[in-house]
Amino acid sequence: MTITHLVTHSGGFHADELLSSVILTRLYPDAALVRSREAAWITPGEGRIIYDVGRSYDAVTGIFDHHQRPNPLREDGQPYSSFGLIWKHFGHAYLRASGVPEAAVEEVHASFDKGFVLPVDLVDNGALEPSVAGPLAGLTLPALLETLKPAFDSRGAGADDVAFLRALDVARAFVEAAVEGRAAKCRAEAMVMQAIEAAGAARILELPMGMPFRSAVEKAGADHLLFVIHPRDGDWALTTIRKGGDTFESRADLPEAWAGLTDAALEAVSGVPGAKFCHNARFIAVAATHAAVLRMAELAVAAAEV
Repeated sequence: MTITHLVTHSGGFHADELLSSVILTRLYPDAALVRSREAAWITPGEGRIIYDVGRSYDAVTGIFDHHQRPNPLREDGQPYSSFGLIWKHFGHAYLRASGVPEAAVEEVHASFDKGFVLPVDLVDNGALEPSVAGPLAGLTLPALLETLKPAFDSRGAGADDVAFLRALDVARAFVEAAVEGRAAKCRAEAMVMQAIEAAGAARILELPMGMPFRSAVEKAGADHLLFVIHPRDGDWALTTIRKGGDTFESRADLPEAWAGLTDAALEAVSGVPGAKFCHNARFIAVAATHAAVLRMAELAVAAAEV
């Protein structure tokens, strides 16, 4: 069936129908995007996908709302918003249309659902209080997208629709970046796994370039690794490995004596010619050559094992 119309509600907007629109307009670029609450539009019909309006969820007839009772729930009992429903039914096709390799589609789909879609679903349904973000509550993606709505006294004819289309471009940028980041992580994982195998029992992991590595290190069970080195813009970087995705704490920090030093001062303290920089927080250092960064890494391992 050819999709000719993508229908969501008119008026003010939230993150869930905006983000749903990102997915659907990518898959059906020739379909007209209609924002309406008129019964003639929000009733299932030929060539039509209706979402976040209509008070029904029926994928067969192409309607994906979540405001009705009983509301649609995930297998674990957590509620869907329209975004979750659209991602469930159209996410795999979106990833393929975006060029994600088939071998990575399922992993990226699941990762994006858990880390991006689910939080939007929970906030939209009131199942997650924005206050859990603390001082950053006003900087979450749902909150930021809602700031793109017109002011209360600037709602002239068509103002909501104009704002929606502008916000759609912003939402699209976030979705595309999040998907690409997850796809890149899949590509990096294979390279990191090879590097871990080559490192053997060594405490230092050498990578051919900067790339996401922590998840692969964890998946490989490489608990013995303490530091990573890789080339970076003509220099070489030495970085720590965080203990997890929800902490800045590292398995081991760089030596305390190096903190905040650069160039000659760092060379003098470390005893390594070519040492150029160490961050004050001791999670990254930079050296001029491979030999220099490897020596710094060896010294950092020795200090961590004392």
